[in-house]
Amino acid sequence: MLALVAVLTLTATEDPKQLLWIVLLAVAAAPAFLVRHHIWSPAGRLAEVVITSLAAGFVASSADTVGRVNAGFGAEAILPYLAVPLLTAALHRRSTEGPVLLGVAAVTMVIGGGVSGSLGEPGYLAACGQWLVLGAIVTFAAETMRQLLQPPEPTPQPYAEATRLLTQLRSVARSLPGATLDPGGISEHLLEELRAVAPGHRAAVLSASGGGRLVVLAQSGAERVDWEVTLDADSAIADAWATQQPQTASRSQARTHSGGEASSLVVPLVAGVRTIGLVILETDAAGAYPSPVVQAVTEVTGPAALRLEAALLFDDVRSLATNEERQRLAREIHDGVAQELVMVGYGIDNAQATLPEGADETAEELRTLRGEVTRVITELRLSLFELRSEVDRNGGLAAAIAEYARTLGTSAGLRVHFTFDESTARLPAATEAELLRIAQEAITNARKHAGASNLWVTCTVDPPYAEIEVSDDGKGFADERPDGRYGLTIMAERAERIRGRLKITPRHPSGTTVAVVLGTPPRRDSVRESVSAPEGE
Repeated sequence: MLALVAVLTLTATEDPKQLLWIVLLAVAAAPAFLVRHHIWSPAGRLAEVVITSLAAGFVASSADTVGRVNAGFGAEAILPYLAVPLLTAALHRRSTEGPVLLGVAAVTMVIGGGVSGSLGEPGYLAACGQWLVLGAIVTFAAETMRQLLQPPEPTPQPYAEATRLLTQLRSVARSLPGATLDPGGISEHLLEELRAVAPGHRAAVLSASGGGRLVVLAQSGAERVDWEVTLDADSAIADAWATQQPQTASRSQARTHSGGEASSLVVPLVAGVRTIGLVILETDAAGAYPSPVVQAVTEVTGPAALRLEAALLFDDVRSLATNEERQRLAREIHDGVAQELVMVGYGIDNAQATLPEGADETAEELRTLRGEVTRVITELRLSLFELRSEVDRNGGLAAAIAEYARTLGTSAGLRVHFTFDESTARLPAATEAELLRIAQEAITNARKHAGASNLWVTCTVDPPYAEIEVSDDGKGFADERPDGRYGLTIMAERAERIRGRLKITPRHPSGTTVAVVLGTPPRRDSVRESVSAPEGE
């Protein structure tokens, strides 16, 4: 616009001295263009309006002198610049500045026209009136025009958005190397990286769980450590979680440390504004974590926080998808195969009812077949119950296992004995789901293959520690059934997924014990709530 009005002014007046107004406009525009200050920018726009309005009278007078433009219309050469400060104020949504600038422009045009002698020219008054009207349109219509030109907000399409995000997730999951969307795998890799930049005899990565406690995703060291996992204790762990800043301490953060000199460093894993976990480093020496070491550790943990958050979110999505698929399979089986088997049973019953006298051999075969169909239907119903079984966030893991064991024990004539020792704190939902599935598989194997009379189910939970044990007094694994071995493989895979240990041992004098252990046993006084069911329930 400066270039345009400079050309118009020089053409209308043929006087290079009039370009001084253009230089003044450039100086006045500099604060708004360069500084963008809440005071200097409006002051610059005010100066632009004053200079433009004053220049209009002098440019009009100079144009009349050379005879290029008559009757004061020479003001049209510089007045187009008036739109620049007015439009800028409107686009910055300064609703009061625009009318003030218009008022200043009108007063200044009168002053400039009077000083230059152009005020009595009809052309000057017409030009000034025209650009004041155009300035008012710019001032009051700019917001409406901005809203009209702004693209409309897209209508929310939840399924389309979900499809887009899931497609991206699938692409990312396929492109990443193995174990990079597994929280435990990422945590172990992080500990390996930290081993190269900081000293440590023990290290661990912890993340949040239910009940205001932390769970251990991975740890390294000569022995498994029972870390302090409460966030309400007086510890560097609680301080790091609350402040989102690295914390050092001259004592161990483990509940089972034997004492002696120790240095610990706790670094929070922060993604955005949310703390998703902690990294703990410890060594049996004093002053092992000065500021340079802390800085080196945080440089490693910073990018790892985002990776761990993505893995935890992916774990949640996978758990939700798995549960939904189990429910879908249960519905499909119930509405499909189960109903067809029931119809087959009715058909066998009808065939038995219409047999002629003397067909004893056929009747016996039909009775055997009917018994087999009844057995398959019973197994199918138990499978449906297993698919639909979930850990209620209000009931807990022990209640879910007890319900399943009680139902299967009743169907098989087993005498089930329960022993529960469960803290009020909770394990992560994905971990509880895997432990439930392991317990279900162990109970199912005992019911199907062991030929047992009694079943003992023990559930001990004190996060991050948990132990589920299922024992029977059956015949053990002497038959080497392939389907049983496949079930053991599945249980071992589930235990490995949650960083647990599966143990299968003979029970004396007969039977088998299947146990899955997660973490290390805590101190006995840390169990806040204990529930023990009487034997034989």
